[in-house]
Amino acid sequence: QIQLVESGGGLVQAGGSLRMSCAASGRTFSRYVMGWFRQAPGKEREFVGGINWSGATVYGDDVMGRFTISRDNVLNTAYLQMNSLKPEDTAVYYCAAAWGAGARIYNADFWGQGTQVTVSS
Repeated sequence: QIQLVESGGGLVQAGGSLRMSCAASGRTFSRYVMGWFRQAPGKEREFVGGINWSGATVYGDDVMGRFTISRDNVLNTAYLQMNSLKPEDTAVYYCAAAWGAGARIYNADFWGQGTQVTVSS
């Protein structure tokens, strides 16, 4: 069992940056693929990016080159660094964990509570 607690969202102007953290409980954190999803009003939840146990990453097309995912297996924490933010990045962001080998998450085993990110124009 893993519990995920997110922090670091908020309000930022277009072009700015935010860094989100996802702190995980549980002794098997390093074995899980960690990822981020987001859901904007009226839209389906979409995959932002993921990172596997070895540090391999994959990103959604809309954030490629602007967002970076990392993890610290000692601190049991995953991070989402968001740069060059755009108003269309506004959404509730969710941390997720899945058991697997690849960096892309198709079905998460555990979810964070969700954190609002708002990018003003």
